Amino acid sequence: MFDGYDSCSEDTSSSSSSEDSEEEVAPLPSSLPIIKNNGQVYTYPDGKSGMATCEMCGMVGVRDAFYSKTKRFCSVSCSRSYSSNSKKASILARLQVAGKPPTKKAKVLQKQPLVAKLAAYAQYQATLQNQAKTKAAVPVEGFSWGNYINSNSFTAAPVTCFKHAPMGTCWGDISEGVRVEVPNTDCSLPTKVFWIAGIVKLAGYNALLRYEGFENDSSLDFWCNVCGSDIHPVGWCATSGKPLVPPRTIQHKYTNWKAFLVKRLTGAKTLPPDFSQKVSESMQYPFKTSMRVEVVDKTHLCRTRVAVVESVIGGRLRLVYEESEDKTDDFWCHMYSPLIHHIGWSRSIGHRFKRSDITKKQDGHFDAPPHLFMKVKDVDAAGEWFKEGMKLEAIDPLNLSAICVATIRKVLADGYLMIGIDGSEAADGSDWFCYHATSPSIFPVGFCEINMIELTPPRGYAKLPFKWFDYLRETDSIAAPVKLFNKEVPNHGFHVGMKLEAVDLMEPRLVCVATVTRIIHRLLRIHFDGWEDEYDQWVDCESPDLYPVGWCQLTGYQLQPPAPQSSRDSQSSSSKQKKKAKSQQYKGHKKMSSLQLKDELLDGEEYSFLQGASDQESNGSASYYIKQEP
Repeated sequence: MFDGYDSCSEDTSSSSSSEDSEEEVAPLPSSLPIIKNNGQVYTYPDGKSGMATCEMCGMVGVRDAFYSKTKRFCSVSCSRSYSSNSKKASILARLQVAGKPPTKKAKVLQKQPLVAKLAAYAQYQATLQNQAKTKAAVPVEGFSWGNYINSNSFTAAPVTCFKHAPMGTCWGDISEGVRVEVPNTDCSLPTKVFWIAGIVKLAGYNALLRYEGFENDSSLDFWCNVCGSDIHPVGWCATSGKPLVPPRTIQHKYTNWKAFLVKRLTGAKTLPPDFSQKVSESMQYPFKTSMRVEVVDKTHLCRTRVAVVESVIGGRLRLVYEESEDKTDDFWCHMYSPLIHHIGWSRSIGHRFKRSDITKKQDGHFDAPPHLFMKVKDVDAAGEWFKEGMKLEAIDPLNLSAICVATIRKVLADGYLMIGIDGSEAADGSDWFCYHATSPSIFPVGFCEINMIELTPPRGYAKLPFKWFDYLRETDSIAAPVKLFNKEVPNHGFHVGMKLEAVDLMEPRLVCVATVTRIIHRLLRIHFDGWEDEYDQWVDCESPDLYPVGWCQLTGYQLQPPAPQSSRDSQSSSSKQKKKAKSQQYKGHKKMSSLQLKDELLDGEEYSFLQGASDQESNGSASYYIKQEP
């Protein structure tokens, strides 16, 4: 990998006579050390000593210490794992030149001298840059995640917390200390060269990198998206004919850079060989433009309408209601959102549906296949089940910072329920909303009390502090049985204080800088940085509306930065009204502010609590619901 260490001048002079026909390139300084490669894929058939990278686990080490004659693996177990997993396809993908399989011409190119390789790859680099322009991230003026995290010593939620996000299920053991090959920006060469850097800190997809050789010097540290096109596993330069050039600042530190790298990289971890392929695959989305779906009607939550996929960005769909002639009546959601369904879903479960005035599909529009939508868990409604009139607690979809007293208004098929917020319901039921029985947004009576969450009582209810026992007796109602609710708590990995990017569900086209401020088992309290606490939202830990730091940059989505200090200090009534008006896309009015309740246990012989705790950060299951005694 690092064989043939010489100065660039020696390489160019020895090959100039035999390569007169090669295209001329700008000469490189003769005093600049360059580590050349032999153009092989992790093997050294010429028998020279050097470094090698395990094709299975990515471990970098001295070639002579590797297993087998070909030195392709660091151990017997990796060799066997490679055979069983059959990763040959991923290796071939890494050899592609300009998007095509390796050819005889490509093999000849590997034998050409270094300067010739640079010239040949110039066109390739230009092609890649042109392709990247179409996927370029939308910059956020004045905001940088790296500066924001460094200046405040913040911690970001790891990518593994977001199973729906790119690489969420195959992130592996990427962590601090992993080595990668990146462009060397501390260089005055006319061509793009690379050097090895180590991950100093991880923040979601973003990594703080430090060039090898800088030791404890952080002066040239820089942030980079690990899934970006400029980060490669150690060994990529060897397979791609790219030169490794030490940064100009530290060129004087060592006379034998090859020996330095051998020592530094022995035993070090790098990215998997097929990392870029996995990134690309994880960013392929099954939903396509012109697909028709059923989605909640944002003006009447109780019904759905037909909408058409207008665009797909990072798995988020911009849906335009089918009757919108100017395509401005839209709705944003993730493809795994519980708010979208296949055509015919409403009829199949008995949900209200607004028929379109359009009698036939427009040209080019087609129904999205049912298998693309998120599946809900099967439920058994044959025995004891939810009934109309039962009481429960539910997150208010019109005010996501509040958990309210609610009632089951209608039981639909397949485990779906129509729910209304007590004291705030419209006479025609147009603000009822649909939750599945397994939804993490509904809770049994007493959930808020035992977990020390503020419960919003019915509007106009005068007997405060609110007590469930009295309310059930006054309304002649019963509480929905605890055993019918979803008690599963996944090992989500979130902790209080973690940073992330989150959708403002009151205006779902916006993805904002946010913080986890409370954790109640699987329930997260999301705070939007720079805004007041009253705009916080309760969100499930597996919500597809939460993303790792750097998701917007990776997908090209616009990130909303925190409100500046001046804006926070001078938040006038007009700015607050603008923020509160977001809920008007769902309904014409906003729910009243929730009332402060005292922390009291429910009294009454019929009810007793199992001991629980607030802000549970242990991800295991726990008994945090009220227990109903017979």
